Amino acid sequence: MKEEAISVAFVLPCLNEAATLEKCVRRAKEALVEIQGRFGLSGEVVVADNGSTDGSQEIARSAGARVVDVAERGYGAALIAGFRAAKSQYLVMGDSDCSYDFVEAVPMIEKLLNGADLCMGNRFRGGIKPGAMPWKNRYIGNPALSGILRFLFKTRIGDAHCGLRALTTPALERLNLSSTGMEFASEMLLKSVLLDYKIEEVPVTLSPDERGRPPHLNPWRDGMRHLIYMLLLSPSWLFMVPGLALGLFGLVMMTALLAVGGDELVQIGNLFFGSHWAVLASAAMIISVQTIAIGLFAQLYNYRERIRQPGKRVRAFLNASRLEYWLLAGLLLIAGGITWISTITFGWIASDYAGLSAMRSMIAAGTMCVIGAQVFFSGFLMSVVSGNRSRHQLAIRA
Repeated sequence: MKEEAISVAFVLPCLNEAATLEKCVRRAKEALVEIQGRFGLSGEVVVADNGSTDGSQEIARSAGARVVDVAERGYGAALIAGFRAAKSQYLVMGDSDCSYDFVEAVPMIEKLLNGADLCMGNRFRGGIKPGAMPWKNRYIGNPALSGILRFLFKTRIGDAHCGLRALTTPALERLNLSSTGMEFASEMLLKSVLLDYKIEEVPVTLSPDERGRPPHLNPWRDGMRHLIYMLLLSPSWLFMVPGLALGLFGLVMMTALLAVGGDELVQIGNLFFGSHWAVLASAAMIISVQTIAIGLFAQLYNYRERIRQPGKRVRAFLNASRLEYWLLAGLLLIAGGITWISTITFGWIASDYAGLSAMRSMIAAGTMCVIGAQVFFSGFLMSVVSGNRSRHQLAIRA
């Protein structure tokens, strides 16, 4: 497993880490010595400094690291700049607070050499030393977020938020990472899962932060950022599922009210529903169509930007989806709604303006017109997102 011309870079984000930076650089260099001996790979340590004012830059240089000054603040911004400056085939990232032992990244390089695109550390398999992780993070935050990730993205990753990771440069380039804050770590993992990267895990040990000051991480704020980012990359759960649930509720309620007719109440168990529920049912169906349409736009954007790969069913849908079909469907719904309203109106006129009890039907007909308009204009937006093309399957780039 000898390779001569390929190198490894340990990239350490840094913001006022004078108390721990020298030890981190030294352990990273010891890891590089072991990597050189086992795999024949040369390497370097890159410190991506985010504007330290405590002399961290000089400490890093004295310890043998190359310092890259990063003007844009943020964990992700520092790592992106460090990766770009590294010019190495294999990249290792880890914090500069001595919470991780960089020698434990050596097995990660072996995983990459054996074909993995990304290798994650797993603190729950390796060990968490006393005082290294607050109880709410250890027993609530991390398990909950990792569980949500496994549910939403169908992955088996056991520790989604470990900060010690390794990946190949070609894999990094395909990810096109852009987050500048702590959510950078989630973006890296989620996009790797969506692109079907080969992801491995190795046990690592989490030690207490040795800086003697509060960490840059804010558990609640950054945890919420991670959760939001997971939802942003999962349009099906963010848009489609709520939209379908609303649509089903509205359709069932409206159908039940129309089936009874007049102003008679609909009884479901011990509950009674009258004509005013038709307004709620109408709103639910309108919001449903709009939410599902937004979900489709988000999915198309993800495919165009190569954030995720479409499955067979999605490809079949896009192959069948054309602007003219959307326009025709929208116009038919609008025409159906107008015809329904006209029928009710002319019937009322024909009855010599007798008492009219058609509130539910009028609401349903109006809803049909509104949904038709939504479908009509959604077809145009689908074509815009597809690259101003009538055939929507062309949104998928090779």
